[in-house]
Amino acid sequence: MATRTRRTERREEPLSRERIVETAVELLDRSGESGLTFRALAQHLATGPGAIYWHVANKDELLGAATDAVITGTLTAAAPGSTPQQAVRTLALGVFDAIDAHPWVGAQLARPSSPSPLLRVMEGLGRQVRALGVPEPELFRSASALLHYILGVSNQNAANAVAAAAHRPPTSRTAFLAATSTAWTELDPDEYAFVRSIAGQLRDHDDREEFLAGIDLILAGISARL
Repeated sequence: MATRTRRTERREEPLSRERIVETAVELLDRSGESGLTFRALAQHLATGPGAIYWHVANKDELLGAATDAVITGTLTAAAPGSTPQQAVRTLALGVFDAIDAHPWVGAQLARPSSPSPLLRVMEGLGRQVRALGVPEPELFRSASALLHYILGVSNQNAANAVAAAAHRPPTSRTAFLAATSTAWTELDPDEYAFVRSIAGQLRDHDDREEFLAGIDLILAGISARL
């Protein structure tokens, strides 16, 4: 009876593109891209697939809209008076946290769409790189270096979290890092001398702090070329 009441209430809510996209994000978070079907979406919204197609043409458009909704929500403006470096850190951390919370977003950002959610990130980075005083011929390289680092590290961090959750039973990030650190210490000392030497740091490091440290290294390199 309670389930029927909830479905009735849901049907009475006006179906909009915003509701469809919001529900798509929920399904993607729960089951990944394979779990996002128009049938599942229609069941969750207590409507028919035809009503959804009125607002969204196909799955590719829906994936693009869901990705854009997540990314747009992370691109908060830096605090008033922030330096370009601080603005880049704010933007970068927003994307990092978004992909950490929604691991499917990283793969979707690599897909071509019009307009691509990735362009929002590139635009934000490019404006701050220009504000640093980078000359026009170097703008593309500098913004691209930041973008590739942000996406690469964010996706790897999300993949590590997914791998830890996929263990049976699921393991925490701390336990996952501890096990990996131990495995590194057992590598061949001649073939993996450096990896063995940093195994202890892997166990105790903070992903977000290391990510921002990398951003700072790239920014320092950009500034050194001015």
